[in-house]
Amino acid sequence: MNDNDESVLAEVLWFPNEIAITVLNWVFRVFYIVLFGSVLCFFGLGVLSAADNSPIVSIYLESSVKRVPLNHVNCSKFQKYQINGTSGGIKTRTVQSQEAKGLIGLKNIGNTCFLNSVVQCLSNTKLLMEYITSKQYLNDIRLDTKGSLMKAFGDLIQNIWQSSSSCALNTGSFKNQVQRYAPRFDGYLQHDAQEFLRYLLEGLHEDINRVTTKQKMVLPDISDDLTDNQKAQESWKRYLRIDNSKIVDIFVGQLKSTLQCTTCKHCSTTFEAFWDLSLSLPKTSGEISLSQCLELFTSEEILDGDEMPTCSKCKCRRKCKKRFLIHKFPQVLVLHLKRFSPSERYRKISVAVDFPVNALDMSQYAAQSHTKAEYNLYAVANHNGTASSGHYTAYCKHPQTAQWHHYNDTWVTTQSVNDLVSASGYVLFYEQISSTRL
Repeated sequence: MNDNDESVLAEVLWFPNEIAITVLNWVFRVFYIVLFGSVLCFFGLGVLSAADNSPIVSIYLESSVKRVPLNHVNCSKFQKYQINGTSGGIKTRTVQSQEAKGLIGLKNIGNTCFLNSVVQCLSNTKLLMEYITSKQYLNDIRLDTKGSLMKAFGDLIQNIWQSSSSCALNTGSFKNQVQRYAPRFDGYLQHDAQEFLRYLLEGLHEDINRVTTKQKMVLPDISDDLTDNQKAQESWKRYLRIDNSKIVDIFVGQLKSTLQCTTCKHCSTTFEAFWDLSLSLPKTSGEISLSQCLELFTSEEILDGDEMPTCSKCKCRRKCKKRFLIHKFPQVLVLHLKRFSPSERYRKISVAVDFPVNALDMSQYAAQSHTKAEYNLYAVANHNGTASSGHYTAYCKHPQTAQWHHYNDTWVTTQSVNDLVSASGYVLFYEQISSTRL
């Protein structure tokens, strides 16, 4: 064998070894990549689970109305739990052994956090919950409307309170009835929770309205010769001739509106029903109190320029003073904090509003002196994020155990009463203390 033959043989013997080494290198690379990825995935899921109630995570999941948001695990033994401690700053959770009813999450079926938040607040409205779980509402459903929305809502609330399963509930059937009643909620766009609440309550009311035939009649104006109490009573009677239901019994109150002409000093008084009070936030630096918002709502407002009304005595447009006070307090008082500026459509007012949890004294905003009206907070609909991208959750006090919980779509956790006040509070639900009811 000559030198050339030995060289060729060496190349032939070396070539397979190079292939084997290359293949082994790639195998080890893939192995390390998979191992490293698994470790990242393990810790990443742990952090995400620990931060599931974080507004940042929730907002990211729903940051685009074009994308159906992700859901947490929809059905497992970990659906309902309580926070029992911390480990390295991350909260750990254990399953509750004996839980009260009503602690069931709702699936987010596509930007429906606004719906879930409102439903959980209404589910923890004791008067409404008892009305539904006792099935009394079935006797009140009108035959002409068939009560499709009320039935769907009743089924959902009964499943929340009477289901033996801990699985998060699908709101698809209920949402279908909502969008049949109010097509504006069709599809999977994000919506305003307070607006949805108003539409929902009005729809439920229509299905169980005790007034089955609404007569179209033109009633004369209420005489100015009557006292304010007589005017209020007559106005309320007229309202109930058209709208009278269990929903009205629970949620509707009556406002007194006073209009005084600055020229002739004539004062005209009218009374109107209200389902909630929308409160503007005072323009001030720092934290705002709920009492400041209520004082702003009931303070005197000057109507001038294009806003000048017609004085009934002068028979022409005059500069007037206008003021609202509460004449009839509802059993459930819903307060809407106007965080979204009407003048700047895409700006949210993200300032903390301090509100009392117990003994909210509303007597100073009453139309009648010596009126006693106190309320306790039982639910808060929260909005985290901006005007264009956000996420709704709810804080609710259990009507039986008085324990506060945080409802975040499918997740239900215990909530400290000391952490209810934040810059996210959007709709506040107060129940009147029975001893102060008129």
